[in-house]
Amino acid sequence: MLNIQVFPVNMVEENTYVVSDDTHEAAIIDCGALYAEEREAILEYVRSRQLRVTCLLNTHGHFDHVLGCQWASDTFGVGVEIHIDELENYQRSASDMVAFLRRGVPFDLPTPVRLLEGGDTVQVGEHEFRVISTPGHTPGGCCFYCAEEKVLFAGDSLFRANIGRCDLPGGNLESLITSLRARVLTLPDDVVVYSGHGEPTTIGYERVHNPYL
Repeated sequence: MLNIQVFPVNMVEENTYVVSDDTHEAAIIDCGALYAEEREAILEYVRSRQLRVTCLLNTHGHFDHVLGCQWASDTFGVGVEIHIDELENYQRSASDMVAFLRRGVPFDLPTPVRLLEGGDTVQVGEHEFRVISTPGHTPGGCCFYCAEEKVLFAGDSLFRANIGRCDLPGGNLESLITSLRARVLTLPDDVVVYSGHGEPTTIGYERVHNPYL
């Protein structure tokens, strides 16, 4: 059984997830924790449940999803794993933050320890997550899918009745719609989708209600 805890963090309320199972191994997905109280909440959750963080996964490299990566890497002694086509976007996230918000905060980024590709798998305890490439919001955007538990961590590729914006550098609306239709909407209807912002949804709901799909 997977335990999924969401932490809405930073100035744009990005969803950082801590995912663990009965082995007490855990992954942190899209660690955007910026403020001290956000980081302390994540640390307290990990400590109180005696979890061992074994990987930091990123669906993409936008600033709001990586603000806490250096902290998490230093705190838990693990490295970032991100799609190979997202490396450039990840590396320029600080400058993109200034362009997007018209202000910035200093933050460091750890060098990724693994560059992922579609079809790769990541092991978290007894659970396997498959990497699904969903370029469009960003060039190397991806989702992490656990078939056993029927959960998908979609980052900003897919939201409830919406999709990620594609007007930022490297975005491509046609690519995002194509990849979602071909690789995500083919999943079972009861798969729960955990997005980078907002509330969860399901594949079945999106199949019927998402105007883009």
